[in-house]
Amino acid sequence: MLGAVVSFSSMAVAGRAVSFELDTFEIMMYRSMVGFLIVLAVAPVAGTLGQVSLRKPGVQLVRNVFHFTGQNLWFYAITVIPLAQVFALEFTSPLWVLVLSPLLLGEKLTKARILAALTGFIGILVVARPSPDTLNAGTLCAAGAAIGFAGSIIFTKRLTRTETLTCILFWMTLTQSFFGLACAGFDGTITLPSVVSMPWLFLIALGGLTAHFCLTTALSIAPATLITPVDFLRLPVIAVIGLLVYDEPIDVFVIIGAALIFGANYGNLWFQTRKRQSPK
Repeated sequence: MLGAVVSFSSMAVAGRAVSFELDTFEIMMYRSMVGFLIVLAVAPVAGTLGQVSLRKPGVQLVRNVFHFTGQNLWFYAITVIPLAQVFALEFTSPLWVLVLSPLLLGEKLTKARILAALTGFIGILVVARPSPDTLNAGTLCAAGAAIGFAGSIIFTKRLTRTETLTCILFWMTLTQSFFGLACAGFDGTITLPSVVSMPWLFLIALGGLTAHFCLTTALSIAPATLITPVDFLRLPVIAVIGLLVYDEPIDVFVIIGAALIFGANYGNLWFQTRKRQSPK
């Protein structure tokens, strides 16, 4: 989980570093292409390339559309609003999963989930403080990114019933390379990265794959109730980075709102865990 914290934070810094010359579609295109090459290089060594299959093409496509959309909005948001605010709003993804799961997975919307969603929504209001002065494109894009990531989480959950991590990452990087190419080239021009930007693009691609690997591995060896607090370390880490590197003040409302969002997520996880462990 500490590896995931470092990976996500590195992606945010690297995304800002290349935004001066590349738009979000170009960043996603290069990130996905480099990521695909990394998968092709690592999978044969790990002996997992044979796990790539075409069993769920429709689910893979929908999952990657959600992720591509969310990631593009995220890359835009980190360039226009404070990093801590982006990360705080990103933590609402599990809450959107609660809301969307009954529609997409057929899961029940229990009282505990409703309470968690309402508490998280209050946290969103505290973080965003919607008003003509504070509501802007960056805030809306960060919130939209959380919804995109929620859709990705839901369909990843469906895929993990039959597919391995290598299979999911293979199709994610391949399909999103084509998505990025089509969107980046829509205006007839695609900017080639400079020598300065290339290491940052490699860091973005490597960070994305490492984050997926670390999260999946952590959840396979430890309960979600233990993982979630560690994942929440991303917020203070990125807040300090924003302060030291970009001179972004630490907003007390972002911290309070993020605490509400974290409390909603953790409370729901705690309730679900206790419910599964209780005797029938």
